Amino acid sequence: MRYVLDACALIALLNNEDGAHIVAGLYENAVNGDAEIIMHKVNLFEIYYGYLKVDGKGFAQQQLGAIENSLIKINNTISNELLCQAAELKGAYKKISLADSFAVAQAIVSDAVLVTSDHHELDVIDKEGIIKVLWIR
Repeated sequence: MRYVLDACALIALLNNEDGAHIVAGLYENAVNGDAEIIMHKVNLFEIYYGYLKVDGKGFAQQQLGAIENSLIKINNTISNELLCQAAELKGAYKKISLADSFAVAQAIVSDAVLVTSDHHELDVIDKEGIIKVLWIR
């Protein structure tokens, strides 16, 4: 099974917040070869920026390094397919953030389940069945 993490899902794991056990279980499945975990670089930006403004550059870089050295596959590219998917989502769903439009587009392009807790932005995406969503809380 393939999973795409948005920023809040990985932050939950890193900060041991509610839902961390769900993300940890997916990571364990990846360790066992039973899952693939993907994140787009735009969503990694969100994580780095959040740690940078709260905890400083050193901690943000430490977290970035740990993520990049993990089993999470970071997509560093924006193909035309991904770009168009993200733009169409952002245009159709005004509440969705730019970063979350990339997470959803990555899930579409990768034929993956989106892992998130962003109900306020993504409930409508889930209800319309655009992608399968795994809610961590």
